[in-house]
Amino acid sequence: MRRVRKSLIGGGILTAVLAATAVLALSPRGGSSSGSGSTCGLSASQLGGFVTIPGGGFVMGVDPHYPEEGPPRRVLVSPFLLQEHEVTNAQFATFVADTGYLTEAERNGGSARFSETDTPQRILSWWSLDPAATWRTPDGAGSDLTGRDLHPVTHVTLNDARAYADWAGGRLPTEVEWEYAASHGLFDPMDPESGVRAPDGTPRANVWTGLFPIMNSRRDGFAGTAPVGCYEAGLTGAFDMIGNVWEWTDTPFGAAQPRVTIKGGSFLCSEDYCQRYRVAAREGMERDFSTAHVGFRIVKDMGQGK
Repeated sequence: MRRVRKSLIGGGILTAVLAATAVLALSPRGGSSSGSGSTCGLSASQLGGFVTIPGGGFVMGVDPHYPEEGPPRRVLVSPFLLQEHEVTNAQFATFVADTGYLTEAERNGGSARFSETDTPQRILSWWSLDPAATWRTPDGAGSDLTGRDLHPVTHVTLNDARAYADWAGGRLPTEVEWEYAASHGLFDPMDPESGVRAPDGTPRANVWTGLFPIMNSRRDGFAGTAPVGCYEAGLTGAFDMIGNVWEWTDTPFGAAQPRVTIKGGSFLCSEDYCQRYRVAAREGMERDFSTAHVGFRIVKDMGQGK
């Protein structure tokens, strides 16, 4: 059985023919979710905090690079509370233990997994639909969450993220809210890449460093996901708004398309291939599809408490 699926792979939406009964057995050489084993990041006791994003106006879609971005327009936003970090495996595990929830990947036959490749012209060799890949087993059969409690949860669909948000007493951000918060967190509003690196080149986000998809130099410390909070918080106090994993929003991606907007880029965004680590960058994702580089964070309305 062959299934044609439009999915986010690397930096764009491609029509990928995934063989559900003949999945490529690709082991990650640089794309493991376990990263480098660093102990950086927030501690378990620091998880779950929220920062207040004050209401105001901003110009959305500044400096568009790709056709789906822009045009720049003035937008007003009400104040809200933003979780300081992406939802972690530990947080998601608590939700599952409390509710017995099964993710769509667990119910419907796996999730998409990335592998570094030495054949960059063969885009399908970067990704495989792995029936054993779930949030519990992010690298497929034989993998687990050992050492990854504080990494962002991945292999979750929009519906999975919504279920968690509802249980946690929050919701997913709209695209406007997400971009507003991310733009206010930039170290230099005049430099859309200031969330990626400091003026002296010090990494401020977990993105692909090196030649994509052949070689990841790990200059930023990680090949795959990083524990939340490993990089300097933005000016709002929120971590990892740029890079690490794409984040679900609750905003449709185009009126005529049954996809939802994701924001922020991931550890697979690179300067030489995908510059979607800018706050204005956006992509579309099917609501029932999951990958190794898409996660989420939640927001709360003012008055719900932190």
